[in-house]
Amino acid sequence: MSQLATHKAIEAVWHIESARIIGALTRMLRDVGLAEELAQDALVSALETWPQTGVPDNPAAWLMTAAKHRALDRLRHHKLQHTKHEELGRDLLIEQDLAEVDPLAALDDPIGDDVLRLLFIACHPVLPPEGRVALTLRLLGGLSTDEIARAFLVSEPTIAQRIVRAKRTLSAAQVPFEVPQEQDLPERLGSVLAVIYLVFNEGYAATAGDDWMRPSLCDEALRLGRILAALAPNESEVHGLVALMEIQASRARARTGANGQPVLLLEQNRARWDHLLIQRGLAALNRARALGGLLGPYALQASIAACHARARTAEETDWHEICALYDALAQVSPSPVVELNRAVAVCMAFGPEAGLVAVDALMDEPTLHQYHLLPAVRADFLFRLGRFQEACTAFERAAAMTRNLPERTLLLARAQTCQSHLLPKPDTIG
Repeated sequence: MSQLATHKAIEAVWHIESARIIGALTRMLRDVGLAEELAQDALVSALETWPQTGVPDNPAAWLMTAAKHRALDRLRHHKLQHTKHEELGRDLLIEQDLAEVDPLAALDDPIGDDVLRLLFIACHPVLPPEGRVALTLRLLGGLSTDEIARAFLVSEPTIAQRIVRAKRTLSAAQVPFEVPQEQDLPERLGSVLAVIYLVFNEGYAATAGDDWMRPSLCDEALRLGRILAALAPNESEVHGLVALMEIQASRARARTGANGQPVLLLEQNRARWDHLLIQRGLAALNRARALGGLLGPYALQASIAACHARARTAEETDWHEICALYDALAQVSPSPVVELNRAVAVCMAFGPEAGLVAVDALMDEPTLHQYHLLPAVRADFLFRLGRFQEACTAFERAAAMTRNLPERTLLLARAQTCQSHLLPKPDTIG
């Protein structure tokens, strides 16, 4: 095997197995920063050794064993001089645990408790949202600092600082390496789901930059969501989030045209939708519903996405059902953004005048003052009503507010279309 092929094999193994390795070491050492450091040392060792010796038969177990030996060395040679007797005894027990652990068993753990605990640590509410995202992608996504920085259009030193601060915060807060108790689970699980969906949304509709989408982030979020669904099979909202992401991801190929320009939902060629992802999403939604109880925000949003997925054409979309689902969503998770999305459904179900009434009620909402989709949605309603000058102004305002170049281009093109409707007709000239 060539050196390039060996490095690609190492990269693939690390991407798949790093979370389990770091999770296992964190359980043993109770220090996520140190666990990642030792896991990275094992990765470096593989990069140095495998090109010479070849890829081992079980590369994941090789990495786990290498990381375990480094943990043993750290415990044996780096005990603090003033360690309390109780802590010394604990360290010796951990050392014994390390010595006895079977790397194959750690990697084949069907419950995956270590990965689940690691996910709850990375998304702990003690961290700011940007710290949770960076740490999650680093520890569970296996992404490098450079990859995370490029994905979010932030400098590499900024991402590095966020990760370092996150680890220090977790250490200072003495966050335990455990799945939360039942009474604490809703808050903590909500944080985990929010981080995963934030990563997905940044991939689905990039906030800024030259790309309309960043598919790698969607892939990472889906991977984390599927892992979480396997580890928490009785949590309805986990399946709801997976359903939502699967169905939205199914539209990826249809969301851009031949030249990379954005294609809006109602204009997409639905033959290009990935029907395997749709089926996976509908199955996940059925699992969420089968668990009983009221549907949560993610399951309700997945139900809305399912309405679009089931419609063979844009004209067959059941907009009245979507309006009802948005009404339910507004009850369980009220927000101005939900109301804005509901206004779109109202427009499609009851006409642009009704939609405009709904969106005008949001114009003074402070949290939407810098949200470019507010004037964009209003512009679309005005265009449908034939109020082209007002629509043009609103489209231009929305274009000035977005930091995503393809989206700005689309909005300016729609403003230009409004202008063309304002030009005198040929038979009226002269």
